[in-house]
Amino acid sequence: MTDPLAWLTDLEGVRSAYAGTRDGIDVMLRDRGLRKTSSGMTAESLLRGAHASAVLEGSGSTLEQVRTGETDEIATDAVRLSATMLALAPLLKTAPLQAIARLHAVAGSGALSADELGRPRDAASADRLRGVAELLLSGTEAPALLVAAIAHADVATAAPFASHNGIVARALERLVLVSRGVDAKSLVVPEAGHLAHRAAYESNLRAYRDGGPSGVHAWALYGAEAFSAGAEASPLRG
Repeated sequence: MTDPLAWLTDLEGVRSAYAGTRDGIDVMLRDRGLRKTSSGMTAESLLRGAHASAVLEGSGSTLEQVRTGETDEIATDAVRLSATMLALAPLLKTAPLQAIARLHAVAGSGALSADELGRPRDAASADRLRGVAELLLSGTEAPALLVAAIAHADVATAAPFASHNGIVARALERLVLVSRGVDAKSLVVPEAGHLAHRAAYESNLRAYRDGGPSGVHAWALYGAEAFSAGAEASPLRG
């Protein structure tokens, strides 16, 4: 079977960018004693991620408001998803379509009708989600970080659900890192990396959607930088 990401991995700068980012993440986790980190560190990482993802989705809530529960609806939805998403990591390995549907059902449960939760908007959206699932089940030898970035961009640009597509896409990205062993305790905050580079994040998503192979290449290079920023946002950094 042809590796669906081989062409992208072999483009200029991609392999080296992701190798460098992965090395940086590995060093951070190892140096701070990953096996000794508490569940509170994971909870803090998820909270920071929920806040950043909500802001990218249009929330006006601050991180302190997220901590105290005094949030707007978007942030409430993102926090609700962050509290349950890690339990879906095993499912993502075997039934990614079900895992993605569950992410949306949890995120959208406060805003959508029951028949919209976890269900693609139309046949084209369903096809795009099947493509994401096929990628995640493909056995690609591409770096796990790159797989996460592509899955994120596919869902974000396809917007397959009635709402909450960005929140779901960013949650999926984090979940791929967990399920593929990059960050088993979910201490990197990729959502915060995207928020720190918001203009580049949004422009590179547009490039991914509209720019053909060169747009995908640009997104891939951006993704390595964003993951590095997400590592800097980890509670392990203080």
